[in-house]
Amino acid sequence: MKRIFILLTIGLMAVGLFAEEAILIDFTKLASDSIPAPQQEEGQEEQMTQNRATIMDYGAVAGGSFTDEQKQIMKTSLAIRNWNVRLNSSAKTVNREVLTYAEEADSKQYGKVMGVRINFPTEPWNANATIKPPFEIPAYEYGVVNDEGEVTAGEVTRFSRFEGPDADEDGKPDYGLGVVKNVGTLKSIAVNVYGLQFPHSLSVLLIDAEGNEKTMFVDYLNFDGWAELYWQNPAYVQQVRNRELRLYPLYPTNTPYVKFAGFVIKRDAAHVGGDFVGYFRDVKIIYDKAVLDTDRDIDDEGLWHIIRDREDAKKKWEMSRFGQQQIMRYLDQQKQATESTFTPSPRTDGDQQ
Repeated sequence: MKRIFILLTIGLMAVGLFAEEAILIDFTKLASDSIPAPQQEEGQEEQMTQNRATIMDYGAVAGGSFTDEQKQIMKTSLAIRNWNVRLNSSAKTVNREVLTYAEEADSKQYGKVMGVRINFPTEPWNANATIKPPFEIPAYEYGVVNDEGEVTAGEVTRFSRFEGPDADEDGKPDYGLGVVKNVGTLKSIAVNVYGLQFPHSLSVLLIDAEGNEKTMFVDYLNFDGWAELYWQNPAYVQQVRNRELRLYPLYPTNTPYVKFAGFVIKRDAAHVGGDFVGYFRDVKIIYDKAVLDTDRDIDDEGLWHIIRDREDAKKKWEMSRFGQQQIMRYLDQQKQATESTFTPSPRTDGDQQ
């Protein structure tokens, strides 16, 4: 009887009933809820600038030429308004770039979602726009963010697990901030998107643990309202007996992951140009686990700390690369002209009547 049960369990695993589902990124969690804008008009509701759960403090890698006050404001996050929307080079003009951006949108069903406006060329040639986060989402960023937006050291991997009131009934934190760990083979991707009958195509960009960026075409946006669009992996082998199986050391190997890198909207030359508007709620994935969760006799990592040391080193490298780019943007922002109009010239005695 026991042997039959074991064979039945193996059979169920062979047909893929143990595939995992996770939310890769949930835009309803990326609303601006921290760090108020420095200048706000009286009587208006306080305007927040950053998303607390995803704040990145790049002041630590800014160098010694900045004051403590300047380092205090060197923060950014995955807040929806911070996302970059870039046209391809042949479609890019100054006017089109000004009219191409991401914005928070209020959905009656979901709350805050990502809204995107893209000003495509009206001329008959192909064009595309890439929607990317303000920085490459880190896979190894540890820490906890307090009410002042300061990132303090902690054991939580902030971007790969969402810690907070949205944890499930078992207390297991939900994914949704851009990274999912322990991903083997991707089976499918789902994008919850609001269409306005545009004939443009939608693709998803993902980055794996080796740093390879992959583009997966999902579907066309020629529908009205909310819909869930799918990408199915054509190379996914359902039957285990048909797979090429290999043995790998269980420790110390880095856990594979997948991170969200953005969307691509493509407009065909034969289709309507001008303004495109769309909305995104979330991106979900179904995948095979890379490593099974098992109850091992010895805590290898607790003894050797090999994975922790590797992840800490990679975190420092990712933070340094991200921080330098953000510092360049900060310096450019500080050099921008703040005057909206000319100051009136002072009147002289000869001008007076």
